[in-house]
Amino acid sequence: MAINPSLLFALLLTLNLGMTTGAYSYSCGVPATEADDRDRIQFALNLEFLEAEFFLYGALGKGLDYIAPWLAEGGPPPIGAKKANLDEVTNQIIEEFGYQEVGHLRAIIAEIGGFPRPLLDLSPQKFATIFNEAVGYELEPPFDPYLNSINYLLASYVIPYVGLVGYVGTIPNLTKYTSRRLVAGLLGVESGQDAVLRTLLYERAHEKVLPYNKTVAEFTIYISELRNRLGMCGIKDEGLIVPLELGAENRTESNILSADANSLSYARTPPEILRIVYGTGSEYKPGGFFPHGGNGRIAREFLPEP
Repeated sequence: MAINPSLLFALLLTLNLGMTTGAYSYSCGVPATEADDRDRIQFALNLEFLEAEFFLYGALGKGLDYIAPWLAEGGPPPIGAKKANLDEVTNQIIEEFGYQEVGHLRAIIAEIGGFPRPLLDLSPQKFATIFNEAVGYELEPPFDPYLNSINYLLASYVIPYVGLVGYVGTIPNLTKYTSRRLVAGLLGVESGQDAVLRTLLYERAHEKVLPYNKTVAEFTIYISELRNRLGMCGIKDEGLIVPLELGAENRTESNILSADANSLSYARTPPEILRIVYGTGSEYKPGGFFPHGGNGRIAREFLPEP
């Protein structure tokens, strides 16, 4: 199925207007989280744990409890994560990403301290639910992120970008040089990972994802639109193909790197990120990849008292 850029632009514009002036407007009015550097950087541990476990299991079939168990600080093992059926090149890339996430966890914990790994749901059923919500109906058979390389890359598209825009949103709020230096280093690698994933997917943008009658590019658009809906703060996420009106300098429909009108990275706040990774559209309601919610002061303060 060919993608109609004009139709896509109209849909994105409608989505953006609805989020900034309509029913979702209150969601962007959440007061800025009161937190110090330690709280803000620790919040990112939730996403680093998520990425580490997904990449390590996808490439190796085992996670932090095998590679670096001390970093988990006694937190429960992830639900449903397993080895993916990857081609050799993809497997090597994902394995490297997994080790990089181990380094990120170690760097953050060494600099400011950590917390126990939160419970993570990386099961095929969880990804199937996310992809059903993205496309708007129940895929048959259910989407399985571990089935093959293209499915795994699409599932990977769901995760790292959220951490990237989180770091972009964090840096301006940090007060210490050491904090900014740490997060800048983390952001550099996270953005690189996202660029690699998007490039690998763009090479196959018009390929149909079997057995579904949708291309790789269409799936990325659906996923990005879902994250925009859940984040409730306008367009901060774009698929691999966009109308010229959203392309770099309005001159390209390719969108290998998602960015704003000045080709600057989008930024998200902790509440936006929680709405997305919880899959509920609410920072107060855990779910999605975090059945019991995230850890750290920022994430826990949004949750009701036990």
